[in-house]
Amino acid sequence: MTMQSAPDGAQVPADSPHLRVLAQYVKELSFRNAAAAAAQAYDIQPAIDMGVEVKSRAMGDRGDAFEVDLCINVNARRNDEMMFSANLIYAGVFQFVNVRADDVEPLIWVECPRLLFPFSRQILAEITREGGYPPLLINPIDFTPLYWAELRDRQNRGEQAPPNDQPFATAPAQASNY
Repeated sequence: MTMQSAPDGAQVPADSPHLRVLAQYVKELSFRNAAAAAAQAYDIQPAIDMGVEVKSRAMGDRGDAFEVDLCINVNARRNDEMMFSANLIYAGVFQFVNVRADDVEPLIWVECPRLLFPFSRQILAEITREGGYPPLLINPIDFTPLYWAELRDRQNRGEQAPPNDQPFATAPAQASNY
């Protein structure tokens, strides 16, 4: 068995399971600034409506790589007036090396979005700041309960796995600065 060195100098077997991030990128981004001119004129905090979805699809000939999309949609309103909306799909391509087949699904739906989330959060904070608003700071999201809830729902429906390119989990999220 060959060994690879770990960052702390310890030896790690070459056949140990691991996840590789092959790429990450903005797949789609839109920002609609409906109340740009009046953004500073209000003293009332807006109501933030936010949703999160995770989608995936297999890539490559060997089926060991997946594109995972973290989709975040935000709408901000004051009273009945739309202030802004932001829609971001931040994607990553992940490869699973020496990972058991049973372990791939939880990695796709929990670990991959967890790795993508900080970058998505930063992009949304910057785009709202550039739109003339305080930066939108989204509270951290724990994707594990979303995964378990989806598994329970899937079992109740008698389904085995989510089809490719279909949302796996949808959850409301919260912003912390408004």
